[in-house]
Amino acid sequence: MDQSFAIQEILPQDENYCCKHAVQCLVYVDNVTESRLLGLVERTKEHALFVFTHRRMAITGEDVTLYDIFPISNDFGQVIKCMLHDIYIGADTRVRLNFQDGELEVRLPFGSHSRLFLSEVNRAWSGKVKREGWDELKREGRDDLVRQSSHTASNKATMLAMPQFGLRDNLVRCELLKNEDIYTYLENFSFFLGTYNVNGQTPKEGLRPWLGSTSTPPDMYCVGFQELDLSKEAFFFNDTPKETEWMKAVSEGLHPDAKYALVKLVRLVGIMLLFYVRNEHAKHISEMEAETVGTGIMGRMGNKGAVAIRFRFHNSDICVVNSHLAAHIEEYERRNQDYKDICSRLLFRQHDPALAPLAIMKHDVVLWLGDLNYRLSDLDVDNVKDLIAKKDFETLHSYDQLKRQIDEKAVFVGFVEGEIGFLPTYKYDTGSDQWDTSEKCRVPAWCDRILWRGKNVRQLLYQSHMDLKTSDHKPVSSLLEIGIKLVNEESYKKTFEEIVRSLDKMENECIPSLTLSRRELQFKDVKFMQHQAETLTLFNDGQVPCQFEFIQKLDQPTYCKPWLTANPAKGGNMDIDLEVFVNRSTATELNAGRQQIEDILVLHLERGKDYFLSVTGNYLPSCFGSSIQTLCQLRDPIQEMPLETIRELTSSGDETRSVIIDKPLDIPKEIWQMVDHLYRNALKQGELFQQPGLRSEFVEIRDCLDTGMPDSLPGSNHSVAEALLLFLDALPEPVVPFSLYQQCLECCSNTSQCKKVVSLLPRCHKNVFNYIAAFLRELLKHSTHNNLDVNILGKKGHCRLSVL
Repeated sequence: MDQSFAIQEILPQDENYCCKHAVQCLVYVDNVTESRLLGLVERTKEHALFVFTHRRMAITGEDVTLYDIFPISNDFGQVIKCMLHDIYIGADTRVRLNFQDGELEVRLPFGSHSRLFLSEVNRAWSGKVKREGWDELKREGRDDLVRQSSHTASNKATMLAMPQFGLRDNLVRCELLKNEDIYTYLENFSFFLGTYNVNGQTPKEGLRPWLGSTSTPPDMYCVGFQELDLSKEAFFFNDTPKETEWMKAVSEGLHPDAKYALVKLVRLVGIMLLFYVRNEHAKHISEMEAETVGTGIMGRMGNKGAVAIRFRFHNSDICVVNSHLAAHIEEYERRNQDYKDICSRLLFRQHDPALAPLAIMKHDVVLWLGDLNYRLSDLDVDNVKDLIAKKDFETLHSYDQLKRQIDEKAVFVGFVEGEIGFLPTYKYDTGSDQWDTSEKCRVPAWCDRILWRGKNVRQLLYQSHMDLKTSDHKPVSSLLEIGIKLVNEESYKKTFEEIVRSLDKMENECIPSLTLSRRELQFKDVKFMQHQAETLTLFNDGQVPCQFEFIQKLDQPTYCKPWLTANPAKGGNMDIDLEVFVNRSTATELNAGRQQIEDILVLHLERGKDYFLSVTGNYLPSCFGSSIQTLCQLRDPIQEMPLETIRELTSSGDETRSVIIDKPLDIPKEIWQMVDHLYRNALKQGELFQQPGLRSEFVEIRDCLDTGMPDSLPGSNHSVAEALLLFLDALPEPVVPFSLYQQCLECCSNTSQCKKVVSLLPRCHKNVFNYIAAFLRELLKHSTHNNLDVNILGKKGHCRLSVL
């Protein structure tokens, strides 16, 4: 049974759980390796890694038990990237997965199956949605005038990136972006940026002296708060009534000479950002997204961190960040790290899920405001106050930690801050303009700052607002004039038409074309349950990207035989792994010679021609997947027998067989070897039939049974027991034939009827039944040592042995 199917069997059937992919691995626990099964499970667009224990290699639904669950999170995604990189080194890969509650160290087997599994996990991480940042705000009183999907010239470049447009339209989009300067022009818009640490207070005074301080109404407001609510409820439940109170105060404090719409509100505990635009500009805003990152306690909690929004205004991409960094004068390096964490972890999803998330710096303009908490160093409080009294801000600014860190290129590289010509904004006695008179007597500092990054930005105002006395901070504002790219419709149309004509010409000249590293793939000496892989390399010798897909042949349900897999089966990868793996479902036909390792694959090139690949090989017959009746006719190991003899023995009907030996074996010698080994060595073995064996030892046992060398079975008792279960599981006709299953169910509670059913078994099947049943009775005699009982063996029998 496929491993993902086995996991799916035990997941809740009524709650939309779906196992997308699974892989078997080794887990390191206290320096001991244990076999585990990893499953990527999806439920309502959320993903998690489920870890299962299991009892054997050929996994069925009843063999797996849930061990642990690890949700796919933003933090986990960085680990997955490392895994995808390491798995290509060409051997089993040892990987350490770090999670908030601990770590998990695993070893993944080398091969395309592991790479495909990790690719699926990475895709799940890339598509992860922080719904609290994506949900539209639906509170009463908010005018959502943002138009998200109107196909105007200003967002045609975005429209062309949508999935429904193909390769040609992506090329058009790229060319439009490259030639953007031809059809766009700059127009200045005013942005009011404000930041205020309110120290957990409620609004006690109007905000008009701060927000309405400009002579003309700004086009946009980006207003940030810190320490909105310092209560435990806000910290633990991220819910506070002060959000509504301060939002109302802001709405009432905006410039009175214009009408504004609240486009977005985003909050993390006490860090809040509000984005307002003048009503007439709202229709030109699109692609609005919001995200949050906590950098507080344990580096993750929301008492410190950042909230951010990104949007497109006309043809310019803008990002606004409101942050609250680590406190205390000596912690400037921690503040530096908070900044770096915010930049690396704060990612915005894109409307096209195939595109990578957008980082902060991937925008035309970045506006950064907040309580950055950088202080004044190397000056005592008296010296600072003396320089303030002289209004010698230039000298005082030279001691500013943020200025020094920027000069050293430790943080905010590429950002600009306007000249500071106002008093330090921290720390005051609440309700006054008096510096801190508490016992701590904090040194005044410019904690509250506004910076920007990008072209065509000019600062008109940068000031504090001493009239507001609610907090121990003073609010700060900056008025920026930003050149926004607008589209000239006529120039855009002309540029678009020229690009389309150029692509038409290129399309006629350039048809996708590939050269294959080889057309024939040979797999030598394929064995039961042993992977073989060959790599096919595709060389793009055309002038355009190529997309391929293996397609079905006429009247065929799939593109390949069931023992063959291509990874990937479609895409743009230049390396394709073709893997052969024979299991219980395919071994019987190959043993009987009714199937061979032969197939023709059709590789279809999108907008191009088809390529035909020949796959050939030879399969070494195995006792695994052979019938009991056939094996009883073989006195020698199966691989020492001529192939024609094996095929004759496995042909249907006794009357067609010309090579039947005079006296068949009572039971297959392979069953006798495994059971005899366990009888002599494992009657007192604990966890027998429950602890899985080692795959490497199973390979040796299989080869010993198929070739007769060495004389005795190698491997541990657990591996021999595992091999016995696999042998019975691979039988094309179980010990109790399928035709008698219904009778078994009907008479299972009647001993005499059960004996009657046993008497109906074919002779060799009855011998095997009695032989294994006798062995199991011997095991039960030693239950004090091996801890086996009827219930355990009965469950084993129901799932695999099919003999009890």
